[in-house]
Amino acid sequence: MPDHLLFNAFTMSTVSHLLHGLWTHPDSRHRDYADLGAWLELAALLDDADFDALFLADVAGVHETYGGSPAQAVLEGVQVPANDPSMLLSALAASTRRLGLVFTQSILQEPPFNFARRVSTLDHLSRGRVGWNIVTSHLSNAARNLGLDDLPDHDERYARAEEYTEVVYRLWEESWADDAVLADPSTGRYADPAKVRKINHAGTYYRVEGPHLCEPSPQRSPVLFQAGSSKAGREFAARHAEGVFIDAVTPLGAHEQIADIRARAGRHGRNPDDLLFFAGLSFVVGGTEAEAAGKDAEIRAHLSETAFAAQFSSAVGSDVTELGLDTPIRLIRTNTQQGWLTSLRESAPDQEWTLGTALTARMGRRVVGTPERIADQLAEWRAAGVDGVNVIAATTPGTYRDFIDGVLPELRRRGLARTEPTEEGLTLRERLFPGRPARLTANHPAGRRRLYPHRNHEEKAVS
Repeated sequence: MPDHLLFNAFTMSTVSHLLHGLWTHPDSRHRDYADLGAWLELAALLDDADFDALFLADVAGVHETYGGSPAQAVLEGVQVPANDPSMLLSALAASTRRLGLVFTQSILQEPPFNFARRVSTLDHLSRGRVGWNIVTSHLSNAARNLGLDDLPDHDERYARAEEYTEVVYRLWEESWADDAVLADPSTGRYADPAKVRKINHAGTYYRVEGPHLCEPSPQRSPVLFQAGSSKAGREFAARHAEGVFIDAVTPLGAHEQIADIRARAGRHGRNPDDLLFFAGLSFVVGGTEAEAAGKDAEIRAHLSETAFAAQFSSAVGSDVTELGLDTPIRLIRTNTQQGWLTSLRESAPDQEWTLGTALTARMGRRVVGTPERIADQLAEWRAAGVDGVNVIAATTPGTYRDFIDGVLPELRRRGLARTEPTEEGLTLRERLFPGRPARLTANHPAGRRRLYPHRNHEEKAVS
């Protein structure tokens, strides 16, 4: 566990990410999601403030459960339109010095060979500052967009993710030896063919011959994030994740989820301290409690319950207009975001959560107050085992600017935030895990690929 909290700016290249309706706020630049200048301004702000990463969410389809159509989501810009986050990060890599660049992509979205190549390219161009948030998709529309008849069963999606990660690990870690690149102009030899291998993967879902088209990048494998909280998601995180995004409502819920996943990681032969846990929080900062409350009231005036309901219906896999807001969530059986419902129950185990109270909790996920009060609450999350915060924007860049100018100085005073600037030239993995190398540890499935690169001795080098 790091000796201070880590901070990522959690947002999306879209009009409305999570706090729906706030694109209408006069102080927000959410409407400028397609303007590179707005992103360059935000990235510079975060880089100068020594934020650890810009973390971009993504979807591969529209929210269409509410009312049986995507109309409400399209009407209010609920995660649509949405641009490709990896394309945006390639532009920001050149304009930032230390900031990590993390993007979300589903394992259903692209063949693993092409994806591995794109990630390696980003890792080269950013000098090792790239992370991948591994998701399995929860939107039926996304499945149909990607050539499937419907969304695979929840646990089957994680089975696909296991094989997908195996393929990309083999491409990143196994295909090229560390000393394969010679780059010797005197002999005209760029790479040693004996040290570049095909992976010859033939599995249930994927067939990939290889070799990887990219030479080893600074991190080889990107820093791996994961956000699933279901039983299958927690098992996947325990095996693969370095950063886990938890959707806990309270520090108690965070503590329960963190303890569970760390224990699972230990059973998989990993060091439980090799996982970092990030809570998603938004902040409304004021010089006084009254000022903060006034700013929050203005924010609440722009929130849209119908827009929240459109995304919420997709999360629970049922149209909340048909189920009714008084429906207990313990009765909900879903093929979509099972873990989020589990997280709610863990956050307040004595409470009878209903769709209505859950929707209210999602709409009210903001920490409001003076820097001192916000620091007090962040200390509680820290004590629960949280390693960092994914800071969710209410207004952009206002939320981040207020947090940087108001809250970070108080956190530094208490030892809850980094007090000295991070040195330039570190990879994202070196930044998040001080004192460790840029490459994955040997007890990670990808690290094992590097240590034992050729399981099949009949595999031949490129000739």
